[in-house]
Amino acid sequence: MLLQLKEVFLNDGHRLDVDYSLPMNDFEINGDYPFKSPVRVKASAVNRAGLVELKVNAVFDYTTRCDRCFDEIVKHLEFTFAHGLAVELIDDENDEYIETPDYTLELDKVVISDIILNLPSKILCREDCKGLCPKCGKNLNYGDCECYKKQIDSRLEILKQLIDE
Repeated sequence: MLLQLKEVFLNDGHRLDVDYSLPMNDFEINGDYPFKSPVRVKASAVNRAGLVELKVNAVFDYTTRCDRCFDEIVKHLEFTFAHGLAVELIDDENDEYIETPDYTLELDKVVISDIILNLPSKILCREDCKGLCPKCGKNLNYGDCECYKKQIDSRLEILKQLIDE
């Protein structure tokens, strides 16, 4: 969505609100397409004393696999972002503001990059997820396997001999 921000930049106290759905179903992350439904975006650009601030709220369902047990899960996520807007940046190294040449801003690009940068690096189906057995691959959330009961680290075998004596 292309935002026309000329009125906001030129009028102190002026506000522009948008509310729309952003389809991201063709966006791939790690070989998967986790955005099954559109992202709900609410944004507002407000001029306060000559400074324009963009506030964005993004709500979506994120379909992925648990990082421990690999079960498919759907997480409902909500992110809120704020950015300062400037028509022209004097310093290229200034990352506090987004440049809006010609008083326009491609909001979709901002929303997508904010979402991707803020996705959790590790997603679990639940806090106490037990994961998979490293030997047989059984999901330990559904019950124990026999692997750990029989398995003894060969480096610790000598200690077992001491206990048995």
